[in-house]
Amino acid sequence: MGSDIDILVGRQLRRRRRMLGMTQQQVGDAAGVSFQQIQKYECASNRLSVALLWTLACVLDVEVAYFFAGAERDTATSRSTKTVYDRAA
Repeated sequence: MGSDIDILVGRQLRRRRRMLGMTQQQVGDAAGVSFQQIQKYECASNRLSVALLWTLACVLDVEVAYFFAGAERDTATSRSTKTVYDRAA
């Protein structure tokens, strides 16, 4: 099982695919991957590359941001990043 964000992206992928009435095979063919890979992405068993996420967004006619709808930023990570930037300044 993947991380929370992998799970969210997979759910959004499945939701949009079904909304369009497409099979995993059809999406996979259009994106250049097997239907098994689409299945693994939807179940968050495998992680998507940025390039493939872009391709899937094009295939499914959505913005890349669609896959992250509902995601919340981890405030601890945001604080850590801010600390690193503050130190560099």
